[in-house]
Amino acid sequence: MTDVTGSPDDVLHTLFRTDQGGHEQVVLCQDRATGLKAVIAIHSTALGPALGGTRFYPYENEAAAVADALNLARGMSYKNAMAGLDHGGGKAVIIGDPEQIKTEDLLLAYGRFVASLGGRYVTACDVGTYVADMDVVARECRWTTGRSPENGGAGDSSVLTAFGVFQGMRASAQHLWGDPSLRGRTVGVAGVGKVGRHLVEHLLEDGARVVIADVRQDAVGRIADRHPSVQVAQDTERLIRTEGLDIYAPCALGGALNDDSVPALTAKIVCGAANNQLEHPGVEKDLSDRGILYAPDYVVNAGGVIQVADELHGFDFDRCKEKAAKIFDTTLAIFARAKEDGIPPAAAADRIAEHRMAEARRP
Repeated sequence: MTDVTGSPDDVLHTLFRTDQGGHEQVVLCQDRATGLKAVIAIHSTALGPALGGTRFYPYENEAAAVADALNLARGMSYKNAMAGLDHGGGKAVIIGDPEQIKTEDLLLAYGRFVASLGGRYVTACDVGTYVADMDVVARECRWTTGRSPENGGAGDSSVLTAFGVFQGMRASAQHLWGDPSLRGRTVGVAGVGKVGRHLVEHLLEDGARVVIADVRQDAVGRIADRHPSVQVAQDTERLIRTEGLDIYAPCALGGALNDDSVPALTAKIVCGAANNQLEHPGVEKDLSDRGILYAPDYVVNAGGVIQVADELHGFDFDRCKEKAAKIFDTTLAIFARAKEDGIPPAAAADRIAEHRMAEARRP
Protein backbone atom coordinates (compact mmCIF):
# COMPACT_ATOMS: atom_id res chain seq x y z
CA MET A 1 0.00 0.00 0.00
CA THR A 2 1.38 3.40 -0.96
CA ASP A 3 0.57 6.95 0.02
CA VAL A 4 -1.02 9.76 -1.96
CA THR A 5 0.12 13.35 -1.80
CA GLY A 6 -1.64 16.02 0.19
CA SER A 7 -2.43 19.04 -2.00
CA PRO A 8 -6.14 19.66 -2.74
CA ASP A 9 -5.75 18.97 -6.48
CA ASP A 10 -3.88 15.75 -5.79
CA VAL A 11 -6.51 14.59 -3.32
CA LEU A 12 -9.35 15.09 -5.80
CA HIS A 13 -7.34 13.50 -8.60
CA THR A 14 -6.61 10.51 -6.39
CA LEU A 15 -10.22 10.14 -5.31
CA PHE A 16 -11.78 10.17 -8.76
CA ARG A 17 -9.15 9.42 -11.39
CA THR A 18 -6.47 7.02 -10.18
CA ASP A 19 -6.08 3.42 -9.10
CA GLN A 20 -5.21 4.70 -5.63
CA GLY A 21 -8.71 6.18 -5.40
CA GLY A 22 -12.01 4.43 -5.89
CA HIS A 23 -13.33 5.49 -2.50
CA GLU A 24 -17.09 5.19 -2.17
CA GLN A 25 -17.63 8.13 0.15
CA VAL A 26 -15.70 10.88 1.92
CA VAL A 27 -17.41 12.92 4.62
CA LEU A 28 -16.08 16.22 5.99
CA CYS A 29 -17.35 16.86 9.51
CA GLN A 30 -17.31 20.12 11.43
CA ASP A 31 -18.81 21.16 14.76
CA ARG A 32 -17.91 24.75 15.54
CA ALA A 33 -19.15 24.60 19.13
CA THR A 34 -16.58 21.96 20.09
CA GLY A 35 -13.88 22.72 17.51
CA LEU A 36 -14.30 19.35 15.83
CA LYS A 37 -12.90 18.99 12.33
CA ALA A 38 -12.90 15.44 11.04
CA VAL A 39 -12.75 13.40 7.85
CA ILE A 40 -14.46 10.02 7.47
CA ALA A 41 -13.36 8.05 4.41
CA ILE A 42 -15.12 4.90 3.24
CA HIS A 43 -13.07 3.08 0.62
CA SER A 44 -15.15 -0.06 0.12
CA THR A 45 -18.18 -1.86 1.49
CA ALA A 46 -17.90 -4.80 -0.93
CA LEU A 47 -17.24 -7.26 1.88
CA GLY A 48 -19.47 -5.55 4.45
CA PRO A 49 -19.65 -2.35 6.53
CA ALA A 50 -16.41 -0.38 6.45
CA LEU A 51 -14.35 -0.90 9.60
CA GLY A 52 -11.38 1.15 10.74
CA GLY A 53 -10.13 3.34 13.56
CA THR A 54 -10.21 7.05 14.30
CA ARG A 55 -6.86 8.87 14.21
CA PHE A 56 -6.55 12.09 16.25
CA TYR A 57 -3.52 14.00 14.96
CA PRO A 58 -2.25 17.60 14.49
CA TYR A 59 -1.99 17.57 10.70
CA GLU A 60 -0.08 20.31 8.93
CA ASN A 61 -3.24 21.28 7.06
CA GLU A 62 -6.68 19.97 6.13
CA ALA A 63 -5.52 18.59 2.78
CA ALA A 64 -2.94 16.43 4.55
CA ALA A 65 -5.68 15.11 6.83
CA VAL A 66 -7.89 14.20 3.87
CA ALA A 67 -4.98 12.48 2.13
CA ASP A 68 -4.20 10.47 5.26
CA ALA A 69 -7.83 9.42 5.65
CA LEU A 70 -7.91 8.25 2.02
CA ASN A 71 -4.68 6.27 2.41
CA LEU A 72 -5.73 4.70 5.69
CA ALA A 73 -9.23 3.80 4.48
CA ARG A 74 -7.87 2.08 1.38
CA GLY A 75 -5.39 0.21 3.54
CA MET A 76 -8.23 -1.01 5.75
CA SER A 77 -10.03 -2.51 2.73
CA TYR A 78 -6.96 -4.60 1.96
CA LYS A 79 -6.28 -5.39 5.62
CA ASN A 80 -9.82 -6.59 6.30
CA ALA A 81 -9.86 -8.63 3.10
CA MET A 82 -6.58 -10.36 3.94
CA ALA A 83 -7.73 -10.99 7.51
CA GLY A 84 -10.77 -12.83 6.18
CA LEU A 85 -13.23 -10.40 7.76
CA ASP A 86 -16.67 -9.58 6.41
CA HIS A 87 -15.87 -5.88 6.45
CA GLY A 88 -14.84 -3.27 3.97
CA GLY A 89 -12.34 -0.50 4.63
CA GLY A 90 -12.86 2.87 6.25
CA LYS A 91 -10.95 5.29 8.42
CA ALA A 92 -11.52 8.60 10.15
CA VAL A 93 -9.17 11.37 11.21
CA ILE A 94 -9.81 14.17 13.68
CA ILE A 95 -7.67 17.23 13.01
CA GLY A 96 -5.83 18.73 15.97
CA ASP A 97 -3.59 17.95 18.91
CA PRO A 98 -5.52 15.55 21.17
CA GLU A 99 -3.57 16.84 24.16
CA GLN A 100 -4.97 20.32 23.50
CA ILE A 101 -8.47 20.01 22.05
CA LYS A 102 -9.83 16.57 22.93
CA THR A 103 -12.94 16.97 25.09
CA GLU A 104 -15.95 14.85 25.92
CA ASP A 105 -18.23 17.18 23.95
CA LEU A 106 -15.96 16.97 20.89
CA LEU A 107 -16.00 13.16 20.99
CA LEU A 108 -19.78 13.15 21.39
CA ALA A 109 -20.11 15.44 18.36
CA TYR A 110 -17.85 13.09 16.41
CA GLY A 111 -19.98 10.13 17.47
CA ARG A 112 -23.07 11.84 16.04
CA PHE A 113 -21.36 12.20 12.67
CA VAL A 114 -20.39 8.52 12.61
CA ALA A 115 -23.94 7.57 13.62
CA SER A 116 -25.34 9.65 10.75
CA LEU A 117 -23.80 7.15 8.31
CA GLY A 118 -26.20 4.49 9.55
CA GLY A 119 -23.67 1.70 10.01
CA ARG A 120 -21.77 2.07 6.72
CA TYR A 121 -18.73 2.91 8.85
CA VAL A 122 -17.77 1.24 12.16
CA THR A 123 -15.12 3.08 14.14
CA ALA A 124 -12.48 2.08 16.70
CA CYS A 125 -9.21 3.35 18.25
CA ASP A 126 -6.15 4.52 16.37
CA VAL A 127 -3.26 6.92 16.96
CA GLY A 128 -4.38 9.55 19.47
CA THR A 129 -7.58 7.76 20.53
CA TYR A 130 -8.06 5.26 23.30
CA VAL A 131 -10.57 2.87 24.83
CA ALA A 132 -11.95 5.60 27.10
CA ASP A 133 -12.55 7.79 24.03
CA MET A 134 -14.51 5.04 22.29
CA ASP A 135 -16.66 4.67 25.41
CA VAL A 136 -17.62 8.33 24.97
CA VAL A 137 -18.19 8.05 21.21
CA ALA A 138 -20.39 5.00 21.80
CA ARG A 139 -22.81 7.09 23.83
CA GLU A 140 -23.86 8.72 20.55
CA CYS A 141 -23.05 5.92 18.11
CA ARG A 142 -23.74 2.20 18.40
CA TRP A 143 -21.35 1.49 15.53
CA THR A 144 -18.34 1.86 17.83
CA THR A 145 -15.83 -0.83 18.79
CA GLY A 146 -12.67 -0.83 20.89
CA ARG A 147 -14.69 0.01 24.01
CA SER A 148 -13.80 -0.99 27.55
CA PRO A 149 -14.88 -4.37 28.94
CA GLU A 150 -17.00 -2.48 31.46
CA ASN A 151 -18.98 -1.03 28.58
CA GLY A 152 -19.37 -4.24 26.62
CA GLY A 153 -16.18 -3.94 24.60
CA ALA A 154 -12.95 -5.85 24.09
CA GLY A 155 -10.55 -3.28 25.51
CA ASP A 156 -7.11 -2.44 24.16
CA SER A 157 -6.63 -3.85 20.64
CA SER A 158 -2.88 -3.14 20.65
CA VAL A 159 -2.28 -6.43 22.46
CA LEU A 160 -3.41 -8.57 19.52
CA THR A 161 -1.95 -6.13 16.99
CA ALA A 162 1.49 -6.76 18.48
CA PHE A 163 0.83 -10.51 18.63
CA GLY A 164 -0.03 -10.52 14.92
CA VAL A 165 3.11 -8.57 13.99
CA PHE A 166 5.13 -11.08 16.00
CA GLN A 167 3.53 -13.91 13.99
CA GLY A 168 4.43 -12.09 10.79
CA MET A 169 8.03 -11.81 11.97
CA ARG A 170 8.15 -15.51 12.76
CA ALA A 171 6.82 -16.30 9.28
CA SER A 172 9.41 -13.97 7.72
CA ALA A 173 12.19 -15.72 9.64
CA GLN A 174 10.85 -19.10 8.55
CA HIS A 175 10.82 -18.01 4.91
CA LEU A 176 14.26 -16.40 4.91
CA TRP A 177 16.22 -18.51 7.38
CA GLY A 178 14.21 -21.73 7.61
CA ASP A 179 13.42 -21.30 11.31
CA PRO A 180 10.60 -19.24 12.87
CA SER A 181 12.48 -18.70 16.13
CA LEU A 182 13.90 -15.21 16.70
CA ARG A 183 16.31 -16.38 19.37
CA GLY A 184 19.65 -14.67 18.86
CA ARG A 185 18.27 -12.36 16.18
CA THR A 186 18.62 -8.58 16.58
CA VAL A 187 15.38 -6.67 16.05
CA GLY A 188 15.09 -2.90 15.84
CA VAL A 189 11.73 -1.48 16.91
CA ALA A 190 11.00 2.11 15.88
CA GLY A 191 8.14 3.36 18.03
CA VAL A 192 7.43 1.73 21.39
CA GLY A 193 4.00 3.15 22.13
CA LYS A 194 0.73 1.24 22.31
CA VAL A 195 1.79 -1.58 19.97
CA GLY A 196 5.57 -1.41 19.99
CA ARG A 197 5.90 -1.96 23.73
CA HIS A 198 3.89 -5.21 23.52
CA LEU A 199 5.96 -6.33 20.54
CA VAL A 200 9.15 -5.83 22.54
CA GLU A 201 7.77 -8.19 25.20
CA HIS A 202 7.11 -10.92 22.61
CA LEU A 203 10.59 -10.53 21.14
CA LEU A 204 12.34 -10.75 24.48
CA GLU A 205 10.31 -13.81 25.48
CA ASP A 206 11.43 -15.47 22.23
CA GLY A 207 15.08 -14.75 22.98
CA ALA A 208 15.70 -11.90 20.54
CA ARG A 209 18.05 -8.99 21.12
CA VAL A 210 16.11 -5.72 20.91
CA VAL A 211 17.12 -2.18 19.97
CA ILE A 212 14.52 0.59 20.25
CA ALA A 213 13.99 4.20 19.25
CA ASP A 214 11.16 6.64 19.86
CA VAL A 215 10.78 10.42 19.71
CA ARG A 216 9.11 10.23 23.14
CA GLN A 217 11.71 9.77 25.82
CA ASP A 218 9.10 8.68 28.36
CA ALA A 219 8.17 5.72 26.13
CA VAL A 220 11.84 4.76 25.78
CA GLY A 221 12.35 5.14 29.51
CA ARG A 222 9.50 2.78 30.38
CA ILE A 223 11.00 0.03 28.23
CA ALA A 224 14.57 0.63 29.41
CA ASP A 225 13.55 0.61 33.07
CA ARG A 226 11.61 -2.63 32.70
CA HIS A 227 14.15 -4.36 30.46
CA PRO A 228 17.74 -3.18 31.03
CA SER A 229 18.99 -5.54 28.32
CA VAL A 230 17.19 -3.54 25.63
CA GLN A 231 19.50 -1.20 23.76
CA VAL A 232 18.43 2.33 22.90
CA ALA A 233 19.32 4.06 19.62
CA GLN A 234 19.48 7.83 19.63
CA ASP A 235 16.89 8.04 16.85
CA THR A 236 15.37 6.03 14.01
CA GLU A 237 18.03 7.17 11.56
CA ARG A 238 20.68 5.51 13.71
CA LEU A 239 18.46 2.51 14.46
CA ILE A 240 18.06 1.49 10.81
CA ARG A 241 21.85 1.70 10.37
CA THR A 242 22.61 -0.53 13.39
CA GLU A 243 25.30 -3.02 12.44
CA GLY A 244 24.10 -6.61 12.68
CA LEU A 245 20.39 -5.72 12.62
CA ASP A 246 18.37 -8.69 11.37
CA ILE A 247 14.83 -7.30 11.43
CA TYR A 248 13.50 -3.74 11.33
CA ALA A 249 10.03 -3.11 12.79
CA PRO A 250 8.50 0.29 11.97
CA CYS A 251 5.79 0.78 14.59
CA ALA A 252 5.14 4.53 14.46
CA LEU A 253 3.52 6.57 11.66
CA GLY A 254 3.51 5.76 7.93
CA GLY A 255 6.08 6.45 5.23
CA ALA A 256 8.92 4.78 7.14
CA LEU A 257 10.17 3.06 3.98
CA ASN A 258 11.29 5.70 1.51
CA ASP A 259 14.10 6.78 -0.80
CA ASP A 260 16.28 7.76 2.16
CA SER A 261 15.66 4.90 4.58
CA VAL A 262 15.67 1.90 2.22
CA PRO A 263 19.27 2.37 0.98
CA ALA A 264 20.41 2.76 4.60
CA LEU A 265 18.72 -0.36 6.00
CA THR A 266 21.03 -3.03 7.38
CA ALA A 267 18.20 -5.45 8.21
CA LYS A 268 17.23 -8.35 5.96
CA ILE A 269 13.57 -8.31 7.02
CA VAL A 270 11.13 -5.43 7.49
CA CYS A 271 8.05 -6.34 9.52
CA GLY A 272 6.27 -3.78 11.67
CA ALA A 273 2.97 -2.45 12.94
CA ALA A 274 2.85 0.97 11.25
CA ASN A 275 0.26 1.53 8.54
CA ASN A 276 1.20 2.67 5.01
CA GLN A 277 4.92 2.03 5.43
CA LEU A 278 5.71 2.37 1.71
CA GLU A 279 6.00 6.09 1.03
CA HIS A 280 5.37 5.81 -2.72
CA PRO A 281 4.98 3.22 -5.51
CA GLY A 282 8.25 1.53 -6.32
CA VAL A 283 9.60 1.30 -2.77
CA GLU A 284 8.52 -2.33 -2.59
CA LYS A 285 10.73 -3.06 -5.63
CA ASP A 286 13.63 -1.14 -4.10
CA LEU A 287 13.40 -3.39 -1.04
CA SER A 288 13.25 -6.51 -3.21
CA ASP A 289 16.21 -5.35 -5.31
CA ARG A 290 18.27 -4.97 -2.12
CA GLY A 291 17.34 -8.48 -1.01
CA ILE A 292 15.22 -7.22 1.87
CA LEU A 293 12.11 -9.27 2.67
CA TYR A 294 9.11 -7.03 3.31
CA ALA A 295 6.13 -8.39 5.23
CA PRO A 296 3.19 -6.24 4.03
CA ASP A 297 2.09 -3.99 6.88
CA TYR A 298 -1.65 -4.42 6.47
CA VAL A 299 -1.27 -8.19 6.65
CA VAL A 300 0.85 -8.47 9.79
CA ASN A 301 -0.81 -5.68 11.78
CA ALA A 302 -4.36 -7.05 11.38
CA GLY A 303 -4.59 -8.48 14.90
CA GLY A 304 -6.24 -5.33 16.21
CA VAL A 305 -8.95 -5.19 13.58
CA ILE A 306 -9.61 -8.90 14.10
CA GLN A 307 -10.27 -8.06 17.74
CA VAL A 308 -12.57 -5.07 17.18
CA ALA A 309 -14.51 -6.93 14.49
CA ASP A 310 -15.10 -9.78 16.93
CA GLU A 311 -16.45 -7.29 19.46
CA LEU A 312 -19.46 -6.74 17.20
CA HIS A 313 -20.47 -10.36 17.73
CA GLY A 314 -19.66 -10.83 21.42
CA PHE A 315 -15.97 -10.67 22.18
CA ASP A 316 -13.97 -13.81 22.92
CA PHE A 317 -10.23 -13.21 23.40
CA ASP A 318 -9.15 -16.82 22.81
CA ARG A 319 -11.12 -16.95 19.56
CA CYS A 320 -9.48 -13.71 18.42
CA LYS A 321 -6.00 -14.84 19.36
CA GLU A 322 -6.51 -18.03 17.36
CA LYS A 323 -7.51 -15.95 14.32
CA ALA A 324 -4.55 -13.59 14.80
CA ALA A 325 -2.18 -16.58 14.99
CA LYS A 326 -3.17 -17.40 11.41
CA ILE A 327 -1.28 -14.27 10.31
CA PHE A 328 1.75 -16.61 10.35
CA ASP A 329 0.23 -18.81 7.63
CA THR A 330 -1.15 -15.86 5.65
CA THR A 331 2.28 -14.21 5.57
CA LEU A 332 3.93 -17.41 4.36
CA ALA A 333 1.27 -17.75 1.64
CA ILE A 334 2.03 -14.24 0.44
CA PHE A 335 5.75 -14.95 0.21
CA ALA A 336 4.98 -18.12 -1.76
CA ARG A 337 2.68 -16.21 -4.14
CA ALA A 338 5.33 -13.52 -4.60
CA LYS A 339 7.93 -16.12 -5.54
CA GLU A 340 5.53 -17.90 -7.89
CA ASP A 341 4.52 -14.69 -9.69
CA GLY A 342 7.98 -13.11 -9.62
CA ILE A 343 6.75 -9.98 -7.83
CA PRO A 344 7.44 -8.29 -4.46
CA PRO A 345 5.38 -9.53 -1.48
CA ALA A 346 3.48 -6.23 -1.28
CA ALA A 347 2.21 -6.70 -4.83
CA ALA A 348 1.30 -10.33 -4.10
CA ALA A 349 -0.73 -9.32 -1.05
CA ASP A 350 -2.53 -6.65 -3.08
CA ARG A 351 -3.47 -9.22 -5.75
CA ILE A 352 -4.92 -11.62 -3.19
CA ALA A 353 -6.92 -8.90 -1.42
CA GLU A 354 -8.18 -7.40 -4.68
CA HIS A 355 -9.33 -10.83 -5.85
CA ARG A 356 -11.40 -11.34 -2.71
CA MET A 357 -13.01 -7.90 -3.02
CA ALA A 358 -13.71 -8.42 -6.73
CA GLU A 359 -15.33 -11.77 -6.05
CA ALA A 360 -17.57 -10.18 -3.41
CA ARG A 361 -18.81 -7.60 -5.92
CA ARG A 362 -19.98 -10.23 -8.41
CA PRO A 363 -23.79 -10.75 -8.51
